[in-house]
Amino acid sequence: MNVLIKSATILDDKSDFHNQTQDILVENGFITQIAKSLKNTNKYPVISFENLHVSCGWFDSSVSFGEPGYEERETIANGLQVAAASGFTDIALNAHTNPVIDSHSDIAFVKSKATNFVTNLHPIGALTKGSKGVDLAELFDMKSAGSIAFGDYKKPIENPNLLKIALQYTSSFDGLVHSFPHEPKVATNGVMNENITSTLLGLKGLPALSEELQIARDLFLLEYTEGKLHIPTISTAKSVDLIREAKAKKLDISCSVAIHNLVFTDESLSDFDTNFKVNPPLRTQSDIEALILGLKDGTIDMVTTDHNPIDIEHKKIEFDYAKNGTIGLESAFGALNALFTTKKTVQLLTRGKERFGLKSDSITVGNKAQLSLFNPSETYIFEERHIHSKSKNSLFLGSKLKGTVYGIIANNSTSIAL
Repeated sequence: MNVLIKSATILDDKSDFHNQTQDILVENGFITQIAKSLKNTNKYPVISFENLHVSCGWFDSSVSFGEPGYEERETIANGLQVAAASGFTDIALNAHTNPVIDSHSDIAFVKSKATNFVTNLHPIGALTKGSKGVDLAELFDMKSAGSIAFGDYKKPIENPNLLKIALQYTSSFDGLVHSFPHEPKVATNGVMNENITSTLLGLKGLPALSEELQIARDLFLLEYTEGKLHIPTISTAKSVDLIREAKAKKLDISCSVAIHNLVFTDESLSDFDTNFKVNPPLRTQSDIEALILGLKDGTIDMVTTDHNPIDIEHKKIEFDYAKNGTIGLESAFGALNALFTTKKTVQLLTRGKERFGLKSDSITVGNKAQLSLFNPSETYIFEERHIHSKSKNSLFLGSKLKGTVYGIIANNSTSIAL
């Protein structure tokens, strides 16, 4: 794949061309020249867009597609095309499937379905067999097959001894364990944040304590085992404090936050719109402020869309019975860029690869071209026409977003409409 990118503002603080507008020549998937003006002597296809900006490829650490088992929600093929159109060169795929991805052959299957796409798919294997929380899955075998981490999607490890053993065992091969922060006996059947709003709406509350107790327990186990732990999608101010304290102790801990938990509060549920039913639930404005501070000071390592397609039959029903989940790939950049500066937005979208053992190439001559291309200035109202996922369950519908994505260059290919 050979292309010439014209007049692109480079946002990459590891590159000598950071904050400069340059032409970029890509030949056979590698960056071969960067200069103020390059002649297209070989008549390569030219990429030229209004207010074109380029950064290192974006990474999402929590994406669900459904295949195998829930193809009516999303397929791997369409999901990867959506990710590419949304600016993501790399996504981590959750074991949110039927059957659950918990073996060497399961990892091999999803990787085989993801060949010849521009976006890279990196599977997360289930931590326990069938994600039932009873016995550990084939962790080392899955690591050998290409799994980048292990976790039971949206399911807590209730047995502390099982998590202890998992942390000890995976330390032998540098495995990364996920532990979803949710104490089910405290959470009971809560469907939204436990607060004055849940009382006013007459909905069962899910207390912040459920998340915080589980995190506190997991951090004790991590300190004991000296393992490697990732806590996905934290949502409360106290959770940020707990992880900040753990990092001060030099524990090997990382965490993420879902983009929608940075934008919406539990008051968004006043119309009982099931698109806003997510797990962890939307919290309060004070929680949002603590989460944003956690991102700014490095306590929270990365953001995620927590992209989770749900078919209409499981969303357009009574709130108590609707499934948790929202899609988020298509709205990710516009939502973050409306909240932070473009420089910070790009930093947040490119952070996290190293934690999962993935290489991140800077925009430098000689490196592979793994690039996200976008316009950070355009504002628009996010509508269903902007959604290319099979499922349309987005809580950003009707929101004002800032910034559009042109596509990506990766894997010696491009998803950009030339």
